[in-house]
Amino acid sequence: MPPRPPSPALSLDLIARAHPRKIADDPSALALLTDEDMAPDLAAMLARRLSPEGGLWVFAYGSLLWNPEFAFTEKRVGTVRGWHRRFCLLQHRFRGTLDKPGLVLALEPGGLCRGVAFRLDDSDPHATLMPVWRREMKGKGYEARWVSVATEGGPLPALTFVANRSSERYTGRLPDAALADLIATACGHLGPSAEYLFRTAETCAALGIRDRHLWSLQRLVAERLERRAGNGPP
Repeated sequence: MPPRPPSPALSLDLIARAHPRKIADDPSALALLTDEDMAPDLAAMLARRLSPEGGLWVFAYGSLLWNPEFAFTEKRVGTVRGWHRRFCLLQHRFRGTLDKPGLVLALEPGGLCRGVAFRLDDSDPHATLMPVWRREMKGKGYEARWVSVATEGGPLPALTFVANRSSERYTGRLPDAALADLIATACGHLGPSAEYLFRTAETCAALGIRDRHLWSLQRLVAERLERRAGNGPP
């Protein structure tokens, strides 16, 4: 039997070849909460803040790793126990559509997750956190949690975002092959879902964070994109 050819590597070039067309935004695809809607929950979350004297930190494990969109004064690689990252939230806008939804990461119970804790300015916590709160909470796919992040410099209290299992966007635990099918075919006005996967995995690798879920999906998605690029997108 001839040896099996090596699997293609996921790359920005492969993603671009498989998704050459721009996708227009469809604001009706996902109803978004307003700042006014979200402000009371942020205030309540701040009232439950763990150890305020420890600083104001946000724990990132997905796109916040490579695109935080907030100013920070310090960052530390750390581990949160009791949660693990997994693609489990559908995305009908931004990096997917209603017909071909993409996927984004969320934290699920069990195991552990390595990521980055970002320290934010603490002079006005509500105003400082609203940008990241808006980004993560406006689509109703996440719930906020205070967690303890273990770092080389000691434990840190941090805000993070876990899967909202009552959300219509929540997929449950799909097999990696099904996740790869969704990620490979989805593209929204911000770009392909596969780019989200690539940039997250690339940043984790640069930080020395190994995640078998991301590594496995990169291979599976690359195989599907290679076929898509060769045949032309449907």
